[in-house]
Amino acid sequence: MDQRISPASALHGSITLPGDKSISHRYAMIAAIAEGDTRISNYSTGADCHSTLRCVEGLGIEIDGQGTEFIIHGRGLDGLRAPMSDLDAGNSGSTIRMLSGMLAAQSFRSRIGGDESLSRRPMQRILKPLREMGARIEARHGKFPPLEIEGARLHPIHYRLEVPSAQVKTCVLFAGLFTEGATSVIEPVRSRDHTEIALSEFGAEITRQGAIITLQGRPKLRGRDLAVPADLSSAAFFLAAALLVPGSRLSIRGVGLNPTRSALLDFLRGMGARIQIPELESRHGELAGEILVEHSELNGGVIANGLTAALIDELPVLAVLGAASEQGLTIKDALELRIKESDRIHTVIENLRRMGAAVEELPDGMIIPGRQKFRAATFDSFGDHRIAMAFAIAALRADGRSIIHGAEAASISFPEFWDTLARLTPE
Repeated sequence: MDQRISPASALHGSITLPGDKSISHRYAMIAAIAEGDTRISNYSTGADCHSTLRCVEGLGIEIDGQGTEFIIHGRGLDGLRAPMSDLDAGNSGSTIRMLSGMLAAQSFRSRIGGDESLSRRPMQRILKPLREMGARIEARHGKFPPLEIEGARLHPIHYRLEVPSAQVKTCVLFAGLFTEGATSVIEPVRSRDHTEIALSEFGAEITRQGAIITLQGRPKLRGRDLAVPADLSSAAFFLAAALLVPGSRLSIRGVGLNPTRSALLDFLRGMGARIQIPELESRHGELAGEILVEHSELNGGVIANGLTAALIDELPVLAVLGAASEQGLTIKDALELRIKESDRIHTVIENLRRMGAAVEELPDGMIIPGRQKFRAATFDSFGDHRIAMAFAIAALRADGRSIIHGAEAASISFPEFWDTLARLTPE
């Protein structure tokens, strides 16, 4: 699908965005092994999160509902059933990495894979700790999906993450749920803590002491009524749009504002962004509130080390902002971008150059000079949802109408993106 985007004069109004993807995945998976019903409202509409629901159903869990409202009829810690066919994670790295922790501890054999893009994404980071716990897992060419998992009786471990990764942390903790004893994960840099919060909400005994997260195995998890806050990663695109387009002022309601994800707002404010949070509340252990943002002249900055890990999903749209900033943006320590849905270092640079922007490629990032003008261009999403949406935002500041090939990729995480953008930028 091609999407045509015209330059915008200003963005005004108030919007509500779909449920947080990270939280939706975790609620669905934990609900499946909790006892009793879990009612989830504002569940993510993204294709990735619905891949999780299909996998959960494939494991014998009954799910009622549609749209954004679901009831998951949990069967308890030992209630998953052998799937009748391969589990399909679609394009979702979150699904395959996190759910594999549960699958490794079952009494049955399973096979989980996904689409062509997911099949190119390496899985060694979860294979290593799971095998240390006693899991029997085979991967294509030793590292790629599909994964063939022969369920086994696992034992707890004390595992130090090699790189910051909330997905790997979650995989290990989910496996630890089924062990006798305490499983610990040590983080080099603190990552998103949605898993810890969700497990605690369902009744697990989980603690953090410094960089060490410890989970007691074999907890009695109970179904809950839960509401998912709006997705901050989705909000990032509209924050960028309002900051980029002169005269803009935008309200985004009910956004998840978990402190482990506040690096985005902190970094934007450090660049000079005018962002306010007039209200804040706690929902099921997660903070949520309204974000007010208006057009700002941005300074630029450097993203490196732990900050890179904290902003990894937002780097494509931050690169766009960097080109329009006063001093430009340098991104380092982002080798992880090479193994996302696309090689995001390459695809960001390719599309920036198509609009006439100068950019220097680094092995683990890029250097983007500031004060650049955007030329209308024909972009390629490369099948990557974040690339499609990032360059839709860039096109709002171009000197003419732009086209994005493969715009349907946005539906992987944010099916409503194009309609929401159109409402804010009427021609």
